[in-house]
Amino acid sequence: AGAATAITTALYLFDRSRRSVAVATLRFWVEAGKASAPQRRKHIQQPMSLLLELLGLLLLALALAQPRLGSRDELPARHVLLLDTSSWMAARSRGGDRTLMDDARDRAVAYLRALPARDEVMLVRTDALAAPATAFVESRGALERAIAASQPGATALHLERALAFAQHAQQLDARRGAIVYVGPARIADAAEAVRAPRNLRIIPVSDVADNVGLRRIALRRSAADAGVWEAYLSVRNYSNSPRQASVAAAFDGSPVGGKVLALPAASESEVVFSWHTRAAGVLEVRLLEPDAFADDNRAVIEVPRTPSIAVTVYSDAPEALRPLFSATHLVDATFRPTSQYRPGDSGFVILDRFRPAVRPSGDTLWLDPPASQSPVPVRSLLTAPAALHWAADSALTAGLRGTDLRVGPATVFMTSAQDEVIASVDAGPVIVARPGDHKTLVMGFQPAISKLRYELATPLLFANILRWVAPESFRLSELRAQAPGTVTLPLDAGVVPAAVKVTWDDGTQVPFTVHDGQLRFYAGARGKVRVQAGDREALYTLSLPEMWETKWDAPASVPRGVPPAAAPSGSSGSRDLWQLLALLGAACFVTEWLLFGRASRRLRRAVPMPVRTWRKAS
Repeated sequence: AGAATAITTALYLFDRSRRSVAVATLRFWVEAGKASAPQRRKHIQQPMSLLLELLGLLLLALALAQPRLGSRDELPARHVLLLDTSSWMAARSRGGDRTLMDDARDRAVAYLRALPARDEVMLVRTDALAAPATAFVESRGALERAIAASQPGATALHLERALAFAQHAQQLDARRGAIVYVGPARIADAAEAVRAPRNLRIIPVSDVADNVGLRRIALRRSAADAGVWEAYLSVRNYSNSPRQASVAAAFDGSPVGGKVLALPAASESEVVFSWHTRAAGVLEVRLLEPDAFADDNRAVIEVPRTPSIAVTVYSDAPEALRPLFSATHLVDATFRPTSQYRPGDSGFVILDRFRPAVRPSGDTLWLDPPASQSPVPVRSLLTAPAALHWAADSALTAGLRGTDLRVGPATVFMTSAQDEVIASVDAGPVIVARPGDHKTLVMGFQPAISKLRYELATPLLFANILRWVAPESFRLSELRAQAPGTVTLPLDAGVVPAAVKVTWDDGTQVPFTVHDGQLRFYAGARGKVRVQAGDREALYTLSLPEMWETKWDAPASVPRGVPPAAAPSGSSGSRDLWQLLALLGAACFVTEWLLFGRASRRLRRAVPMPVRTWRKAS
């Protein structure tokens, strides 16, 4: 106001605009031919215009200050309404026909209608996170529509986070209202320290903890037989009395397991069963007894096909190689003589001491190829035994540490920039790998018929070769069905964060942390998350709801229930004055413009001046 007053007054004092003067003739007007020098005005010629301008500015400044008529205690307050939208809100209430969410919506609306009409409310939906549904608004219609659109989520309630968010939202308010929680107060962590703010109000929703549910399901292949799946189920009794639970599992509609559990009150039990399959399918696990909460009585997991590597061996002496590929069920090996070679074979092709006229189109292992037809140029032929040296930084030499191994007659190769040396002797490389879309491995000797056939290094080398060609077939797969939220997975020793990848099923990256050998990430929605960490892969099906651990009891000093309805609007309370002040300020500007603006000057020029009678001077 002070700045606007000073500027307006200065404009009235330092106005340099020209004036128009009406004269009868220029004959006796001496100053007409001279340039008129502007002079500062020593006084304000239109004080009423200035007063109207200043009065209008002061009234608008007061309107911006938003003064109110009444006491400070009658000012409208800002409340935060915490509506519980955790997964447990989908449970049936005591009546059986309604859910806890229906009861919570009714109580939230009743609280809104009990508040003074001028109070502002922010609606916050609370489960694992606090998500504002509205800003601080006065409109009861907008708030009731937001309440009606609230639905149970997939995570459990973290009440301490919701209360901290509400307190932060009220930090900058001159008059803080109440923080109101509507729900049964079933929290996710029994160790969670919930501190009740001074302005907290609880509107409880009555519930019955009559529930037995699936907590988590873990599937993995048997270490003894890759075609056998083992399932580990965790079932929890949430009620305060012993319960009996019947668990049934079916794979693609065929029963594969079942058990009847006797569960003590507030306890958890484990169930293990297995079945044999190599095909892909769907595992469905059910709890047969109905209860108050049906969302955790069923879980579905998609089981992938058991992978296998198709290997075709062309050899005229297959008995030496057969034991190397019959030790695991992950390899489907076919042995053929070299005379039956077919260039269109799929999978991994092994050529034993011969080169066909047409090279294979896929991944290939060449065992002691002819020197004149080798896929890698030959430097020399080694006839005397020589010590074998393994490359230290290759996946193909993992676990190979022998230093006293000797190879007999062998071919020494000449490598290029794209080749990787796997093993060498003093004369040069004898095992060379060539990565690419079609992987190629060339060995300058046949280990199954040399002295290496008695060494442990030979089966380890072929196992590394198969893993290098088809790493997905040897990846340890784990399937888990559990609730959304924070997921923790122990990592194998030696796995670095750079080798870890966490993605949703559509390929979207999921942020994660690795600390003290533990992988942690947060997934707050239902879906599938795939974790790849070295040779290990875990697929999380986040379909089960996250459940509570305990019920929080508020201190006795915290008020409960819907407060009494406030007085009707207009009977009491403070009143805003800014609208009236703004209208008065605008009226001052309009009056000044009509009296002293250009419109008034045009009006005065339009009025005819009286004609004066000129008399001749005698």
